[in-house]
Amino acid sequence: MSKNPNQSPQPFPEFPPDPFAPPSRTRLGVLAFLCALAGILYLDRICLGTAADDIQKEFTTSSFKFTDTHISYVHMAFTLAYGLFELPVGRLGDRIGARKVLTRITLCWSLFTALTGAATGLYSLIVVRFLFGAGESGAYPNAARVLARWFPDQERGRAQGFLITCGQLGGALAPLITAPLIKAIGWRWSFVIFGSTGIFWAVAFWLWYRDDPAEHPGVNEQELKLIQAGAAAPAKAQGSVPWGLVFTNPSIWILAGIIVCSSFNSYFYFSWLNKYLVSARGVEKVWSGVLTSVVLGGSAIGTITGGWVADRILRTSTSPDRTRRYLGSTCFTLAALFLGLSVLCDSAEASCVMAAFSCLCAFLMLPTWWSCATKISGRHTGSMFGLMNMLGVFGAMCSQYFVGAYADSRAKLGYTGREAWDGAFLVFIVVLLLAAIGWGSFRSVPVEPDAEQASP
Repeated sequence: MSKNPNQSPQPFPEFPPDPFAPPSRTRLGVLAFLCALAGILYLDRICLGTAADDIQKEFTTSSFKFTDTHISYVHMAFTLAYGLFELPVGRLGDRIGARKVLTRITLCWSLFTALTGAATGLYSLIVVRFLFGAGESGAYPNAARVLARWFPDQERGRAQGFLITCGQLGGALAPLITAPLIKAIGWRWSFVIFGSTGIFWAVAFWLWYRDDPAEHPGVNEQELKLIQAGAAAPAKAQGSVPWGLVFTNPSIWILAGIIVCSSFNSYFYFSWLNKYLVSARGVEKVWSGVLTSVVLGGSAIGTITGGWVADRILRTSTSPDRTRRYLGSTCFTLAALFLGLSVLCDSAEASCVMAAFSCLCAFLMLPTWWSCATKISGRHTGSMFGLMNMLGVFGAMCSQYFVGAYADSRAKLGYTGREAWDGAFLVFIVVLLLAAIGWGSFRSVPVEPDAEQASP
């Protein structure tokens, strides 16, 4: 049969997707973006602790002494704003999607990180760090929402472990990078450099990420089925948060109490460890940055190990809650023991090794905390994470103020060096033991039991 010259050419036939093709791995790209986000977040957050001594010296004049208590106000300004906006920004992610919210968050905090270098004194520094905290709030609740949407239950613990570990690695690298950078270009330009990193992340994330895995061109049918078989929330939460159920849920309050204690402990390392090593133990600034990184490296090892443990509990334990209770109580008790040994060490290096083990034990339970919080939050993951993180901020602020005020009060009594600082660690040991008690009483009770099967 002859061809009709006026006939349009037939398009190539579309072949159905190969049902035997392996699942694509786009969700690992999502995890890589979140891990980079966490690293940048902690890098920008913790660099202030390393710069604190230089800032104090520059802003101290003949008529004004920039004390450790003043530094605690600067730390607390960030933490207060971070806590105030956690819940509303977490809820915003539930309503409009994490893609829009995480992009805005990163651009805001990057701007105010850079503007930290433009501070002219105590009050401007407090204002800028408050705005920095407001900009950074909601990052983890929305990251939790992304993981709940993109990862099935059996993979989520490891994904959460990698995410939190990268945050700790960013924190561990912060003093290691900041100390020599400040020595080379000063603390002001160091903040400008740190602030610029988040802008590149935000642009790339906005262009690549999609809230719904089904809308991402890199997700094939097999990966989509894998995700949908065990992933959590729909693209947007439906309906309002059942606050009556939330505030009467014992699991919410126990997890909130645990994160309060955990934050009280961890924010000493984030905000004060570098200053403690310089002022109390007489460590040189660059070496104190190295030792601070060693301690925070312990927290990174703890979280990556904890991610594997969280998944292992779900796969093998016949009673996950009971396993979590035993493990949580043991880990925080060991954390308290190692912290006590750290204080007893005369060598700064040996003290930091013991502190690193303490961090490892405490942070090992953080991915399990995330898993428990995700499970009981259901379709309101962003809101519930925001609520519990907001309560956790109370512990962080208490820690930041307590250490600075304690050191100054002891100095006024004539104490110097370790005598002005070491007594504070007794409070941290008690707080770690309270966290152990909290884990020992934990029971997993979903906020909306009837919706447990329908939503995450």
